Amino acid sequence: MNLPNYFLADLPPEATLSPTMIAEACQTLKRNRERYLLNRPTEALIRVLSEVADGWQEADNPFRKLALELGPAQTGFSRETLARGLDNFFKQLTRENFHALLVQEFSDAQRLDAITATAAEQKQNRAAMVSAPEFQVHIAAGNIPNPTLTSLAFGLLTRSAQFVKCASGATLLPRLFAHSIYQADPKLGACLEIAEWRGGNAGLESVLLAEADCVTATGTDETLAAIRAQLPVKIRFLGYGHRVSFGFVAQEVLYGSRAKKIAAAAADDVSAWNQLGCLSPHVIYVQSGGEVAPEHFAQLLAEELERREAVEPRGELPTELAAAIASRRGIYEVRAAHSPETTQHWCSKDSTAWTVIYEADARFQLSCLNRFIYVKGVADLKTLLENADGIRGKVSTAGIAAPEEKWDDLAAQLARWGATRVCPLGRMQNPPLSWRHDGRPALGDLVTWTDLEK
Repeated sequence: MNLPNYFLADLPPEATLSPTMIAEACQTLKRNRERYLLNRPTEALIRVLSEVADGWQEADNPFRKLALELGPAQTGFSRETLARGLDNFFKQLTRENFHALLVQEFSDAQRLDAITATAAEQKQNRAAMVSAPEFQVHIAAGNIPNPTLTSLAFGLLTRSAQFVKCASGATLLPRLFAHSIYQADPKLGACLEIAEWRGGNAGLESVLLAEADCVTATGTDETLAAIRAQLPVKIRFLGYGHRVSFGFVAQEVLYGSRAKKIAAAAADDVSAWNQLGCLSPHVIYVQSGGEVAPEHFAQLLAEELERREAVEPRGELPTELAAAIASRRGIYEVRAAHSPETTQHWCSKDSTAWTVIYEADARFQLSCLNRFIYVKGVADLKTLLENADGIRGKVSTAGIAAPEEKWDDLAAQLARWGATRVCPLGRMQNPPLSWRHDGRPALGDLVTWTDLEK
């Protein structure tokens, strides 16, 4: 399949972008939005997005086939990891989920179409409508594709023209998604632009940001601060910075086959997108006192990751990343040799494909990722939170395995501590469409409300 040159990212590698090209692209997007998107009914937009998502889940879909063919070389993910990640993402883009999202965010799925009122508002003779910025700019990170694909879908749903500036070498999946939208509805596709350049190109970025009404960005805290400093106060800025996640396994579920199932669920979270997203666990905390001890759970997780490598390999890493994993492994090999009662390790043979480290020291430890996971024993959730105090305020997701009757209490403790999402182990990298990223509204931060008082 040869992709037509609809987007700047489709230009040949030798092409050079100029500030004039960026400015013209922005003006074209705004005109197209006025003509083709502004007055499109919400239901029609949902229909296009859900049909595109259905197509991506079909084995013979040309965009899916191209993603799985070119993806391993361009993204570093294996074909199997890409297939699972894309399926999990596109399964969320359904008509029912879009409607649930709109009701969650606006109390009425028609708020983007017209002035509407809930029953409570009717009693007060009030109504309201929401509208989105004319032109959104997305500064995308290059680690995993889901945040960028979500931004594109949400931008269309709220009727914004969009320019996605991808990290260098990370345009493949956003570009293919944009092409699939263009094929389904060329007028909607004409309201999107995908481009890439190395960060720090002031000539291009100053022109792009000057045209924006809203800028979203995903990246390091330093990157977000630099982008924010370039923006006039009038431009809305939504930044999603560095976050980390962890898991917790309660003692009551650590027995027999149940423990093996939980280890398999934890392996799902470690292997999904090779542990590179903010929702991926760095540490799995295991409560002591169960039938299966924390160090035994670590062994079960290692066995599961070894099986997973056979059916969903991690893929090749750049030399410097593989060397970092080998170096970190070496540290724990020495510790395990001298203090086996406090440190144990398991790892893939003849590769850096996966690594499990068990430590008695419960302090939170940042992983070097790419399926490198810590397992640490704790007395209870309170002990976990005390040992994770250094990352308080930076935690995205806590994945838990516990008896159903303990879920509400555990979630309340985690919420009061500062975690913004609690989910079952095995679903950490697969949030629902209506997930509130970093605890913020999924769509609410994008829109402006207009209230009518009758």
